[in-house]
Amino acid sequence: MSENLIKKIEELKKQRNAVILVHNYQKQEVRDIADFSGDSLELSRKASQTNADVIVFCGVHFMAETASILSPDKKVLLPDIESGCPMADMITRDQLVQFKKENKGATVVTYINSSAAVKAETDICCTSSNAINVVRSISNDKIIFCPDRNLGSYTQKKLNKKLILWQGFCPTHMRMLPEHVIEQKKKHPDAEVLVHPECMPQTVELADQVLSTTGILNYVAQSKQKEFIIGTENEIAYELQRKYPDKKFYPVSDLAVCPNMKKNTLEKVLWVLQEMKNEIKVPEDIRVKAYLPIKRMLEIKP
Repeated sequence: MSENLIKKIEELKKQRNAVILVHNYQKQEVRDIADFSGDSLELSRKASQTNADVIVFCGVHFMAETASILSPDKKVLLPDIESGCPMADMITRDQLVQFKKENKGATVVTYINSSAAVKAETDICCTSSNAINVVRSISNDKIIFCPDRNLGSYTQKKLNKKLILWQGFCPTHMRMLPEHVIEQKKKHPDAEVLVHPECMPQTVELADQVLSTTGILNYVAQSKQKEFIIGTENEIAYELQRKYPDKKFYPVSDLAVCPNMKKNTLEKVLWVLQEMKNEIKVPEDIRVKAYLPIKRMLEIKP
């Protein structure tokens, strides 16, 4: 069945001159059809450099919006229109506008995991891998960091700098509790603990390395270590186990599953390519404003 589906997807992809982007947290069957897989911003940047007319983004809503911001001339399709990001939904444009009024003169740093409308009210964006560099580059002592309080908390601790934190969070990463890490360390004392900075501070404290999803994948690729406890969405641990069968990978918790990411399926990819539905298009006035904070971020040297 899936072979037939994949064949139809490949045929339609050629007809539509489409490129398929697949986020790291997607199911294996969806990752198998990817032209590019990785983190959200990295995927949008790669797609913008192709001559494709259509982008099928197997991820969540804000990711498709980012692709639309970077590729306004391409049609961006989301296989499941209901695949949103709870963290991104924890702040709206109006809430950020009000928060800025309450903290006059603050520079606004917004995590890429946010809506286009929120980015449009932002001074500079960041990712989980460059948040420290972005905040370090700001001379203003008054900085709003939104929406993820955990990434903000990790960043301010590393820089010894006080940030004004919006109280958003990723429900999937918040499910990985310190006691889960302690339990895994007892079971696997030789394993290195790799944790995403979206986890709560108490969990991050127990990590040997704090890394983005791409950072975790790259770290394991270069490490001589044979055992790892993985503190991010469980698909990463499964992917690493497939990639490195001679090593052992243990998810921090079986609860670390993003249900929204799992909504995209091969059937839905085929459907959007057939029907050309579920287009995500950022209005031009918002797109132009939202592009600037992304551009400013990309101009910062690593």
